[in-house]
Amino acid sequence: MNEGVRNENSGDVYGPSIQAGQIFGGVTFQVVERAPAERPDEVPAPVVRCVNHERELALLDGRAVARVGLDVLSGLPGIGKTTLAVEWAARARDRFPDGQLYIDFAKLRDGAGGDVFRALGRALRSLGVGDDYLPASLEERGARYRSRSAGRRLLVVLDNVSQPAQVRALLPKEPGSVVLALSSSRLGELTLDGARLVPVPLLDAKSGLELLADRCGADAVEAERPAAERLVELCGGLPEALGIAAARLATAPGLTMSRLADELADECRRLAGLSLRGERSVSAVLSLGYRELPPEAARAYRLWGLIPGRSFDAGTAAAAAGFAVEAAEPLLHVLAGANLLEATADGRHRFHDLVRLHALERAEAEETPDVRRAVVERVATHYLALTAFADLAVRRDRLRIADLGAFLAGVEDPFAGGGGPAPLAWLDAERDNILAVLRQARRDGLHRHVWQLAEVFTVLFLNRRRLPDWRESLELGAASAADALVPAAEARLRSLLSRPLMDLGEYEQAYAELTTAAACAEVSGHVVLRASVLEFTGRYWDLFDVSRAMAAYRGSVELNLEGEEPRGVAIATYFLGCAQDAAGRRDEALRTLRAARDGLLGLTPPDRRMAARATASLGDVHEHLGDLAAAVGEWTEAAGVLGEVGATYYEARVRLRLARAVEGVGGARDVVRGHVVRALEIHEAGGSGEVEGLREWLGRLGG
Repeated sequence: MNEGVRNENSGDVYGPSIQAGQIFGGVTFQVVERAPAERPDEVPAPVVRCVNHERELALLDGRAVARVGLDVLSGLPGIGKTTLAVEWAARARDRFPDGQLYIDFAKLRDGAGGDVFRALGRALRSLGVGDDYLPASLEERGARYRSRSAGRRLLVVLDNVSQPAQVRALLPKEPGSVVLALSSSRLGELTLDGARLVPVPLLDAKSGLELLADRCGADAVEAERPAAERLVELCGGLPEALGIAAARLATAPGLTMSRLADELADECRRLAGLSLRGERSVSAVLSLGYRELPPEAARAYRLWGLIPGRSFDAGTAAAAAGFAVEAAEPLLHVLAGANLLEATADGRHRFHDLVRLHALERAEAEETPDVRRAVVERVATHYLALTAFADLAVRRDRLRIADLGAFLAGVEDPFAGGGGPAPLAWLDAERDNILAVLRQARRDGLHRHVWQLAEVFTVLFLNRRRLPDWRESLELGAASAADALVPAAEARLRSLLSRPLMDLGEYEQAYAELTTAAACAEVSGHVVLRASVLEFTGRYWDLFDVSRAMAAYRGSVELNLEGEEPRGVAIATYFLGCAQDAAGRRDEALRTLRAARDGLLGLTPPDRRMAARATASLGDVHEHLGDLAAAVGEWTEAAGVLGEVGATYYEARVRLRLARAVEGVGGARDVVRGHVVRALEIHEAGGSGEVEGLREWLGRLGG
């Protein structure tokens, strides 16, 4: 060994090297990067039919070739981004004569840029660079990739991308090349690099049925068409969910679409039902996106999954998580950017149904029962405050058992002033969410929240009849008032409950509720409450015994006078006048109804809604007396006021009286049509059973 020879090789060495002391003769090095043996063709073949994506495919087809194209296909996990990409890759094969590369970052991910380093290595190998010649640094691999992609028109499909840097590093050099980045996140930063954002939509009902027919057979879908439609709805248009459902139908002997739909209808079983023996599941697919969230966003995801209802605003999100709105808003943006939360046009947010169930699943696995109950309590408290403010904005002097003055002190009233939402419109928009809160709070034993929320919520239904919802809210509230041992609240809620029950024709149940309400009112010793229960009892007897109804109303007037409750006096007087009209005592009814209207308008502030109802009833009496002109005048005035104050249920009733009266005397058809159209709008909005009859009437009127 020559002691004068030392190893001084340093730095990066690519390929073979020789180190020697003395060399005799000529030495020739020939280092050649091997060319690819064949055109790379790595994008998976389309194995299932791509449905509902013709618009997106056409958009990709229209990509100009003057530069490198970059399209970001984003959407909910399991929405079919890969299916769409491989479909287009197959269709556009001839546009990329130098090959198609495919890299799945889910299989390379380890953080700190290692996934990009390995992705570039994979791409360079596919472009003919041997392992011995792969650069050892990320920067040099990027440069080598650009050099190797120059002169080659390539399609590069990058699946499961989570960071813009993963895409930027793999942009090829040659104009006409295209990169499809598939991500659950929107990756909006890539628009700075010329990216086009291509949101991938959920399947619509028609396309969902097509997918089922493709997997299960068209005959099977037609044989159980209603059940197939339910499956599409229960899967929320998510192709992954429908694919798993179809696989279960194909592999489980005796499992029909009807049985599977019944199973998935139970939210507690739905995610488990959308699983193939643990090998593939919707829950696992959604967990891919969940695991990419920062810790604070992941916890918000879990807590917001516990919010009862289908949608929520930033205020509700903040209440659920227990921090300020300013802290909630950035996390809402993170989840929306990850396509785990949808921001709606009205500024609200909603989870896809399956995502909501996944968030709830993660909350149940990672949060304690105390935390979960606390979220519901905070949300119930939030809705109680807002609903109470809405109730007060509509009518401050209405009878209430809950004393919420101290609770609302210091809380901002969103309905105060001119810039807030209309209280009845807000309540109607939040109706489903408030009902969901009532149900969950009742299950969690939050009885005080339930009965107080049910009481203030009833203001909506006094103005806009949504009978099934009104009934359910009052049943929940009455049960919680009984469990909380608050007889006054139970009396109030059960007497109110008699109204939707009677409107639904359940008279025996209504009478049973009134009987219990009367007993609870006596125990409470609340004079005005006793008067109110008597008034509701009179409404029951209106249907069966008008003399008993009048006696009940007179008793209510006396108790309201004793309790110094002028509004209660005026309302009981109004119903007494209606009963007198029903008994044929017309002149007496006119006097009583006028006195009631004067009393209602004399309140501070005037009760225009109830006064308008008295006006409408005066029109009824005039009609019974044969004075149709006076009747039409009263009805016209009443309809206008009821529309102004948002009492649409009563407005519709008066509009139909006007329509019948004008039509009965051969009046102008346009006038009749106008009243029927407005009544139909109201009944359609409320889901009334009278809609078809009104449509037929409108059809007979023509125009």
